[in-house]
Amino acid sequence: MAMQMGEREGVMKVAGWQKTYYTTDSGIQSGANTVRSDDDGMDFHSKYATYTTTTVTENPAELESQLTMTRAQRVRQAMFPETMTEGTTIISTQMDSSQQTNVQKLAEPSQMLKAAIIHLINYQDDAELATRAVPELTKLLNDDDQVVVNKAAQIVNQLTRKEASRRALMQSPQMVAAVVRAMQNTSDMETARATASILHNLSHQREGLLAIFKSGGIPALVRMLSSPLEPVLFYAITTLHNLLLHQEGAKMAVRLADGLQRMVPLLKKSNPKFLAITTDCLQLLSYGNQESKLIILANGGPEALVQIMRNYNYEKLLWTTSRVLKVLSVCPSNKPTIVEAGGMQCLGKHVNSSSQRLTQNCLWTLRNLSDAATKQDGLEGLLQVLIGLLATDDMNMLACVSGTLSNLTCNNARNKTFVSQNNGVEALIHALLRAGDKEDVAEPATCALRHLTSRHQDAELAQNAVRIHYGIPPIIKLLNKPHYWPVVKAVVGLVRNLALCPANQAPLRDADAIPKLINLLKNAHQDAQKHGSASQQTYQDGVRMEEIVEGCTGALHILARDRTNRSIIIDSNVIPLFVQLLYSPGDNIKRVASGVLCELAVDKNAAAVIDNEGAASPLMELLHSNNEGIATYSAAVLFRISEDKNADYRKRMSVELTHSLFKHDPAAWESAQSAMMDAGFAGDDLEPRFGTNGGGFAYDHMQTELDLVDDYPHGYDQMPRGYTDAC
Repeated sequence: MAMQMGEREGVMKVAGWQKTYYTTDSGIQSGANTVRSDDDGMDFHSKYATYTTTTVTENPAELESQLTMTRAQRVRQAMFPETMTEGTTIISTQMDSSQQTNVQKLAEPSQMLKAAIIHLINYQDDAELATRAVPELTKLLNDDDQVVVNKAAQIVNQLTRKEASRRALMQSPQMVAAVVRAMQNTSDMETARATASILHNLSHQREGLLAIFKSGGIPALVRMLSSPLEPVLFYAITTLHNLLLHQEGAKMAVRLADGLQRMVPLLKKSNPKFLAITTDCLQLLSYGNQESKLIILANGGPEALVQIMRNYNYEKLLWTTSRVLKVLSVCPSNKPTIVEAGGMQCLGKHVNSSSQRLTQNCLWTLRNLSDAATKQDGLEGLLQVLIGLLATDDMNMLACVSGTLSNLTCNNARNKTFVSQNNGVEALIHALLRAGDKEDVAEPATCALRHLTSRHQDAELAQNAVRIHYGIPPIIKLLNKPHYWPVVKAVVGLVRNLALCPANQAPLRDADAIPKLINLLKNAHQDAQKHGSASQQTYQDGVRMEEIVEGCTGALHILARDRTNRSIIIDSNVIPLFVQLLYSPGDNIKRVASGVLCELAVDKNAAAVIDNEGAASPLMELLHSNNEGIATYSAAVLFRISEDKNADYRKRMSVELTHSLFKHDPAAWESAQSAMMDAGFAGDDLEPRFGTNGGGFAYDHMQTELDLVDDYPHGYDQMPRGYTDAC
């Protein structure tokens, strides 16, 4: 009543009355269409009603009766506009027509509530109808008459297009089983299409997936992958895709039904969207399952996948295909096939894609394949792209790029030369600086630099480039503990290569490379001594400590070429350790140990220390080694430590050395014996061969030996730490 009095007083303060005629055209015959769309951009009034306003003057005495009469009409207009007679006049209670009344403000929520109620009623009707029809339809689907089966399948297909009836159908195992049987047994294309569509519609809910799985639908769907009808193929592959994604046990069921053998030939289809679903199924089936990877290989999958990467530009298809290739790229059997099919070049085309996910997948796959592509020709374009990508700040991308470059430059002089000539050394050094302690980048980047600084026509240029671009200090810094051992191993090999360049000797010394190598050598040797037999070698982070001992000793050998460096090594009291290494069981360590002793023995004081440490005895044994490097270095050391001995000692040494050096050449041995007899067993005839400056036969021979083991094929055939082949 108070509200009515307020409305009356407000209206009587004006001289005229505004009378509004609401002409309503709601367009609504069923509440099922009255729910407001959240994103249609329309307000309630513009969507549901059109208002025509006319102003008239009324007698104030009639005001109260008119307001009372129209209040019910206003509520009715808001709640049930479809019941209003067109052209009905309703008096407005608002002075300002731009403002809504309270009833008008409630109109839209009221309509939405009514629509929701109508939807519920319709949903219940659909569900009840389907539930009543299920027994009869199941019976018809099992009928012997194929015409009856076809008609029943068409009806069920219509029912599965509505959510309520679809849910009712999927709750009947007998119905789903009947659909599966009908699909398996029919030879009619329309029936096959309808039943495949039914299973496709059911697969959009988890209950439907479970019903299909329990009813044996997977073998039936796999059979449909051989259908000549395109819609059937599409329904079958999408249903299988949904099962593989969301139904536990579906992967094994598809494999057992020979699904892979049916899917791989589908890669020859031309529909990009169909291919995207098919390749995603292959990825789901092959991830973590070696047998599936081999089945894909046996059916020509790698070649077909590479062909897709070469011929299509649909981003989703390229992404799903790259995912399959990434999974296959960790399989030793698939790797060479992908590479031989041109996979490296095709993947390289997409590493600069605007799609970040496609770029990442291509880079991971390239890195995984790269250890099988070290002999591949025609990769200059890819190498150029990879060098450019070294400028990225994304550490994952940087790990992939540097790892790929490391493998592609391993034992491939052509690739080494190309990378060196195209600023690859500078780019790798900058990548190292940005990576800091990121081991996933530091290890492959250092390995790549190690490869670039050895055994190709521009190796010396690369060695100089490391120094010119200020790479030596950050490289030596990586020798500090507690760095990852594979990084340390790579750095030790790189330091050895850098020391081959005379201009790098002083910078390496200034960066404290020598004391760090010596400390590392001592610690690694101590760890290696914890296990006496070769079968119980000491590993840390997958690296044998014997490899660290060998690498450090070899690097110190090359550093000892410089007189100042040689003095530092001699003063470090490390000669006893080198002598001890002569007793190592492995030939590699014996070779580097005898090599560094040969270099240090140029200094007479060092030669005396070597002799005092009892090196003569093991060196005499090593003279007869089958390894020519060991025998030659041992001979050189023995010759140098015998120079200050008496004549008899020198004569005996000369005979022993000559016999050792010419043991494989009887004619040369007889000639040397005659010469020694003529000379009275003088040993001076050996001096020109070895000299005293470290540059004779033994030195050159050992340099070749070291170069032969400079590159390690570093197979990145597994994902980095923390990743799997499905990421």
